[in-house]
Amino acid sequence: MSKANKIYLIGRLSELGLKLTNPDDELLDIIDNEHHYNAWFTPENTLNAVKAIGAMLNEEDLATWLGSQKSEVRSQKLENENSDIRHPTSDIKKVGLILAGNIPLVGFHDVLCVIASGHHALIKASSNDSRLIKYILGLFVQLAPEYADSFSFIDRLADFDAVIATGSNNTSRYFEYYFGKVPNIIRKNRNSVALLTGKESREQLFMLGHDIFDFFGLGCRNVSKVLVPKAYDFVPFFESIEPYQPIINHHKYNNNYDYNKSIYLVNGDKHLDNGFLLVKEDERLASPLAVLYFEYYDDLDDAQIRLAELSDNIQCIVSGIPLNQSNQVVGFGQSQQPKLWDYADGVDTMAFLAAL
Repeated sequence: MSKANKIYLIGRLSELGLKLTNPDDELLDIIDNEHHYNAWFTPENTLNAVKAIGAMLNEEDLATWLGSQKSEVRSQKLENENSDIRHPTSDIKKVGLILAGNIPLVGFHDVLCVIASGHHALIKASSNDSRLIKYILGLFVQLAPEYADSFSFIDRLADFDAVIATGSNNTSRYFEYYFGKVPNIIRKNRNSVALLTGKESREQLFMLGHDIFDFFGLGCRNVSKVLVPKAYDFVPFFESIEPYQPIINHHKYNNNYDYNKSIYLVNGDKHLDNGFLLVKEDERLASPLAVLYFEYYDDLDDAQIRLAELSDNIQCIVSGIPLNQSNQVVGFGQSQQPKLWDYADGVDTMAFLAAL
């Protein structure tokens, strides 16, 4: 991408970021009404998701991110004054995107990557999260009309050159069957984990609450399990996360809490309970909603070995100490604040798109 076109795109995307960071009344109205279509998309969670995208689209990070990319497709279109940029050139590929809908705007980054790479995004939005992403992309087109032809929303994928699909371990089998003959990125279930040493401050443990409870724990970047040293005292942890207690007032979260609690009580499963979160020792990574798994480790070397064993199913690791891990490591409270270059599953989406 030429320097001029890079500056143009960075400028328009950073303007979009400012609009999302400081939403106007029209956008706030959409945010406030999302829960009518999806009860998990509360106004608070939806606003946080919108602002997180806005924070991601800051000028400095956009310059760093796009500065590392080598796509020339959109650049060639914009530089050719005699071309009609509403019609794609032979270099532009149609990239089918099957977006998840577990948290608001979870598929935005994939759409952004396709647009920034100069290809055309065929967007199959989730029925749980279709209104907000359409509105935000409409805002982008108002700022950058030249990109109006860079995406389209579809009901059924057809006539595509590549696919990026996000789903569960079960749906990934179908994705691989249907899309295995074209270049693809197919994502499965992942969860995030926190490594605690027992020396964390109350503030760090409070911030860990964001990693656990933001979006009700529905995201792949939400912490579903903690690794703790033997004889770990959970009392400071429970005291530090007490401000998140109002989460139990959400009826769907409360239903999950009550259900899992009743199962543990009936089965006689040992667990800890603070009235809005169940904490249970378990070797598995993915915990049920309203449940946090934990696992003991002997020493930090042992903990790192365990993290390496789980790496294929980990999205990110939350910790306050440096770790030598292949997965992304973030500080407390940062799991739901990814940067533009924090690609899902550690797969460089822009590199994939540049190679088409």
